[in-house]
Amino acid sequence: MIYTTCKYAPSELLCGFYEETERLDPSPVSFSCADGCAHPNLCGFAKAVIEEVLARGIKEMVFTDCCDAMRRTYDVLLKEKMDFLYFLPLPHKTGEREIRLFASDLRKFCSAYAAYSGKTFSREEAVLACLRSMETRERGTDGKHVSILGAHGGKLLIDSVRSTCPGLEVRDDTCSGNRSFSRRAVPDFETDDGFFKWYAELLLKGLTPCMRMYEIGGRTEEASEGIIYHTIKFCDYYSFEYADLKQKAEVPLLKIETDTTPQSSGQLKTRIEAFGETIGVNGMKHSQGDMTFDRSAKYIAGIDSGSTSTDVVIMDRQKKILGSTISPTGMSASKSAAEALGMALKNAGIKREDLGGIVATGYGRDIIEMEKRTITEITCHAKGAHFLFPGVRTIIDIGGQDSKVIRIDEDGNVAGFIMNDKCAAGTGRFLEMQARALGLTMEEMSRTGLEWKEEVQISNMCTVFAESEVVSLVAKDTPVSDIIHGLNESVAAKTVSLVRRGKGEPQYAMTGGVSRNEGVVRCLSDKLMSPVQVSGQSQLCGAIGAALMGIEN
Repeated sequence: MIYTTCKYAPSELLCGFYEETERLDPSPVSFSCADGCAHPNLCGFAKAVIEEVLARGIKEMVFTDCCDAMRRTYDVLLKEKMDFLYFLPLPHKTGEREIRLFASDLRKFCSAYAAYSGKTFSREEAVLACLRSMETRERGTDGKHVSILGAHGGKLLIDSVRSTCPGLEVRDDTCSGNRSFSRRAVPDFETDDGFFKWYAELLLKGLTPCMRMYEIGGRTEEASEGIIYHTIKFCDYYSFEYADLKQKAEVPLLKIETDTTPQSSGQLKTRIEAFGETIGVNGMKHSQGDMTFDRSAKYIAGIDSGSTSTDVVIMDRQKKILGSTISPTGMSASKSAAEALGMALKNAGIKREDLGGIVATGYGRDIIEMEKRTITEITCHAKGAHFLFPGVRTIIDIGGQDSKVIRIDEDGNVAGFIMNDKCAAGTGRFLEMQARALGLTMEEMSRTGLEWKEEVQISNMCTVFAESEVVSLVAKDTPVSDIIHGLNESVAAKTVSLVRRGKGEPQYAMTGGVSRNEGVVRCLSDKLMSPVQVSGQSQLCGAIGAALMGIEN
């Protein structure tokens, strides 16, 4: 098997040697090997290719000059003991001169492989392979479909979208997807030169162009239901196309970034499920016994299973909150949910059997071991914030380990959202770690931060580096209240940048555990030049939204 990484790789020529080819779709667990032999800022796909080749002991590969990262990947793998490793120059223009040059390089490739393998090239077999590629063209979808655009997403992303958007066709229109040629006649070749020129033109003009080409028309065809735009970590090229598409797209658009590993699968799942809910193909999911709601019952429970706290609300059919609780999630999301539900039921003065149903949200929603239905926290926070603050248009949710900005319409429906979950910077976990370094509880930190006198600049948002900076400031006898205000300012600045990226607009409301930190709320209001609304129930917003979804459904 000969592996390739790019759709411009001459797979049909290798078929002419009666060889099988496969485009690599790497999804390594980590980059332990790649980080040891490549620069840490190499793009996620390039590192994934290196990891996959080394882990599987791949011996034959063909690279194309599609981007700088692939050049560096080729350089790294040159040091490994591979049997056949070839780097094919790829023109980034499609004019007559470039086609002739590429034809010459394709012929050199054939000569190199013939010398390596000892096999004779069959032009007829290569032409048949070209015809097969034309027959698999994935265009002209008549039914509803979602299109994945941008950089290589791979099986992990495609399977996630397909499982999340049942009933919709998912079309892979990324740089590595949909490798098939537009149909064209095959002339009678009198010489191999004529064939190589025809094949060079077929590759350069017959494929949807990649972002490195000078002419990139036809890359962003409209999907009927929505577009998921994927970028690779440390790859800059696709951000430009996304910025342009964001202004022009007439259907819902979701941008996600991965490094091809399954490490961010939880956040990926939340984003895609929320996108499915936005386009109306993914409502509340049944789970744990396919529970049917009791339509005659008077009460519904909403559970928000977060990374830091588990919040529960008991609501009646008139949407009145009868009981609630906020408790630490601890080591077991399922155990914490059961205990929190019991406390909320006790506060409401009702029994478990009085519940007509349970709706769960949050990152732990799928692992809670009880009969329930589930829905993403994006939709639930939108529904809950609209319930608490009817005029709100932008929700700022700073939770334990991530931050979200959710735009909603006048009815509380999600109009768009953006998440920051690269690390714990600017989240509740960030503030919790700094409170620990200062020897304070979160409540003490919130109160003390309001007593500041002098501005203190916290330059690091990384949780570990910021903690070192806080310790240094304490050693210099910097007042603790000023240090806390500096931390609040840093969290607010990072959050405001997320609000602007998400095109947030007044009125603003804040949800999540950090909404209880008045210093952060004040800093946010100042930087947004608009009041950020909070209430005593802001942290319960996700659970409130879950209960409301149960009542309405």
